[in-house]
Amino acid sequence: MTKKLNPYLNFRGEAREAITFYQSVFGGELDITTYADMGGLEEMGVPETEADNIMHAMLVVSEGVNLMASDVASTMAGDFANGQIALSGDASEEPALRGWFEGLADGGQVHVPLEKAPWGDWFGQCADRYGVTWMVNIAGA
Repeated sequence: MTKKLNPYLNFRGEAREAITFYQSVFGGELDITTYADMGGLEEMGVPETEADNIMHAMLVVSEGVNLMASDVASTMAGDFANGQIALSGDASEEPALRGWFEGLADGGQVHVPLEKAPWGDWFGQCADRYGVTWMVNIAGA
């Protein structure tokens, strides 16, 4: 069983803003590498206008949680629609999970308020300001 959570989010030009927002919610140490930092834009197929976009960002939240993000170059085909992430923990993690839910919902949209669910846990779902959907479940709270 893994003891590490490493979600990786892809954006189209919003990665810096998004990962900085996530740092304000989760805390932690943030390391950012741009396409320009890596060099070889032409070889990577990255337009000069996107040189300062994020090639890779890593937010080390805790020993077991790393959140990563990047900007997908406009020259890369594909649908990189924002996805859904689920965060789950037990009652001992309730304060952190509640704080994260509130932070993620700020400027976004709450789909399901964080409240007692029929199965006995606390559950909530929101979309953050970047359209990423987050589900939070607090077991036994």
